[in-house]
Amino acid sequence: MADASLSKQLIEIHQQNAYRTRQIIESAQGVEVTLKNKRYISFCSNDYLGLANDPRVCHATIEAIRKFGVGSGASQLISGYSSLHYELEQQLADFFSYPDCILFSSGYLANLGVISSFTNKHSTIIEDKLNHASLIDAAKYAGCKLNRYRHRDTAHAKKIITKNSQSGLIVTDGVFSMEGSIAPLQKLIELKNKYQFKLVVDDAHGIGVLGKHGKGSLEHEKVSSSQVDILIGTFGKSFGASGAFVLSDQQSIEYLIQKARTLIYTTAPPAALAAAAKTSLEIIASEPERRARLQNNILYFRECAKQSSLNLLDSETAIQSLIIGENDRTLAYSDLLKTKGLLVLAIRPPTVPKNTSRLRITLSSEHTHTHIDQLVSAILEIEKAII
Repeated sequence: MADASLSKQLIEIHQQNAYRTRQIIESAQGVEVTLKNKRYISFCSNDYLGLANDPRVCHATIEAIRKFGVGSGASQLISGYSSLHYELEQQLADFFSYPDCILFSSGYLANLGVISSFTNKHSTIIEDKLNHASLIDAAKYAGCKLNRYRHRDTAHAKKIITKNSQSGLIVTDGVFSMEGSIAPLQKLIELKNKYQFKLVVDDAHGIGVLGKHGKGSLEHEKVSSSQVDILIGTFGKSFGASGAFVLSDQQSIEYLIQKARTLIYTTAPPAALAAAAKTSLEIIASEPERRARLQNNILYFRECAKQSSLNLLDSETAIQSLIIGENDRTLAYSDLLKTKGLLVLAIRPPTVPKNTSRLRITLSSEHTHTHIDQLVSAILEIEKAII
């Protein structure tokens, strides 16, 4: 039986041009994907290094399924923790120069698990205004006092901290998922040291793609692992897989094993996904040319956009947001791009602030300059048509 109140809310979402639908992809992830038997050039995937369908990653996954099966069977604390999970944790800790590591089934669960474990209702959390929704939700879930400072504004963060007598957590994205901007880690470290806070960095969109060796925002900002108390990463972006990991000191990781409900009461990630991530980590470490290609594409796209006077946010990362403004106008851009064989989805509130609806363009190491030329030319044609 239909619920009248739900029907009303759905109608309102439609009227606000904020209704969301899912795209049914009929092919493997890549810079070209298939929807309804038609090929599109995709500019909306987080597969930054093209590893989601890399033959080596696929082969490692298949071999692991042959040995370990598909499902993990239980939570990590029961019987779902395999030798592949253990090996991956050791390799991640070594690569990122942290004492210890633990895996989670998703980045969302990792963020909820970390923040709820290291806080209580008396704790203070200081977060960037544009942090990922999972970090905001985690603080609300923990029931503690959440304070949000203006985006990348460490002076504002300092004012908030000085008004709170209780120490707690400073939490930030490494690379902000809708803006592509990078957190001012050096200044946040100064704050956390001065006021005895812990610093938590979710570097889902930085790991693998930033830094000479792909170690993410910390390497890019010339910050050592000893300066960031907890580093969170995911396998769903540059690794081309799924799941997440948390890096910290051994005591903190052991504490998470005892306290993180999103770890304790969740089925462990399949061993095959650990095998995929292990192979991706090896590729990230040994093939810097992938990052070089990605960086070349970022610079090329931004130069093309500059010459075409496109309203891009300032970003040196693979996330390039073109601000349109109104929901209906942004949807029109996305729909018209699709008719030209280009997949770029409209991002609207509440994912982004009101009146900042945008095309979130994500670049891959596997895009060509021809792909980028097609995108820029199509956007310019649409601008003229809509105006």
